[in-house]
Amino acid sequence: MNNDTTLSRRTVLRGLGTAVALPFLEALSPAGRLLAATTKSVGDPVAPPVRMAFCFVPNGVNVRNWFPERAGSDYDLPWTLEPLAGVRDEILVLSGLTHDKGRANGDGPGDHARCASVFLTGAQPQKTSGARIRVGISVDQVAAQQIGGKTKLPSLELACDTGRNSGNCDSGYSCAYSNNISWSSPTTPQAKETDPRAAFDRLFARGPAVEVSESETRRRENRLSVLDFVREDARRLETRLGRGDRRKLDEYLTGLRAIEVRVQKTPSSTSWVSPDQLDDLPDRPGERMEFDTHVRLMCDLMVLAFQGDVTRVSTLMFANAGSNRSYAQVGVSDGHHGLSHHQGREDNLEKIRRIDRCHVEQFAYFIERLRSVPEGEGTLLDNCMIVYGSGIHDGNRHNNENLPILFAGRGGGTIDPGRHVRYDYETPLCNLFLSMLDRVGAKADRLGDSTGRLRYLTS
Repeated sequence: MNNDTTLSRRTVLRGLGTAVALPFLEALSPAGRLLAATTKSVGDPVAPPVRMAFCFVPNGVNVRNWFPERAGSDYDLPWTLEPLAGVRDEILVLSGLTHDKGRANGDGPGDHARCASVFLTGAQPQKTSGARIRVGISVDQVAAQQIGGKTKLPSLELACDTGRNSGNCDSGYSCAYSNNISWSSPTTPQAKETDPRAAFDRLFARGPAVEVSESETRRRENRLSVLDFVREDARRLETRLGRGDRRKLDEYLTGLRAIEVRVQKTPSSTSWVSPDQLDDLPDRPGERMEFDTHVRLMCDLMVLAFQGDVTRVSTLMFANAGSNRSYAQVGVSDGHHGLSHHQGREDNLEKIRRIDRCHVEQFAYFIERLRSVPEGEGTLLDNCMIVYGSGIHDGNRHNNENLPILFAGRGGGTIDPGRHVRYDYETPLCNLFLSMLDRVGAKADRLGDSTGRLRYLTS
């Protein structure tokens, strides 16, 4: 058992090639922390940090069923947003926000590629299908570059679709634009992980590469858990914890193991691949997880990462821009992208709203999971800021004003959710991102086309 400032200021359970960072415990609070000689902790305990995550969905939404009619706290959830009823008081519905740089601005067609690349950057992508890609640094990476040294992983990028970063994916735009929302520099998209197994291993791997490899091999061959490698450390810690902390530790490790079991049962080929990408794969994809299962596993991994302070910054792409995935689970066999060009047809609009609601159900699951985790005097969700949305308003119009944006969490007590906030059209979405950077302790005077901080996040 040790506490390493390069990982966290919390206690860390260690084993061969493995490190399990733990949630905040009462014994480590200013009033009841363990003696430094016992825990080998460094420095004084700190308040729970504020985390941020961004969830992207493609192709816009059926806007008729998205935006509430009334602003303020006295609003009714439209049909698409009804899955959020149980966490309504934790949500801000934000309307009127815009990404001007998602528009053509003289560059012609390619709205889907632009909507993904602009989503977290607020920057106009340079139109090219070659190597000269350029857009901007994304908000998550601005944060990661400033606060990422406080955690094991500076950031965690997850996705449910594979996708190449070369070639033409949308009207002369590189596939890198369609398949990424996280950019560490204007020319470098962050690699995203689509395999829950690999993502899980990344959260808990620690030490020299040879030890990590040996740990993973032993787990696979002997059907062991990461907890088997840190069990002795956990037992030593338990002897020094009070009853409440022991219960919290047991619940955390039990939850971790439950997710690990689900991850181990996932097929090796996990992400959806569009038909035009099959020839790019070494082998044609075999068994694949259902979309709902895949997204929820990724959400659970983000919860684990935030709970153990493995990272404070994460992104999740539900699908790549322009995705043509079908959703048989909600009775939609047509491809999503094709349906988004609905031409006002009621049958297409009905199918789109089913897809929209399916996506919102997964987001609601994520928020409920965050809220279920006690932390400090509140919950993990209280110390998070979660953005959900698309870089396109309506898939048929391909417009970029009045984007469908949801915001969850209280940002460490600095945000008042439970409202529909209506902004003037052309208010930059990047203004929200600047406000979020302030709350995680990252400094930025500007991001993309921002014009200042976003108002009305407190009532």
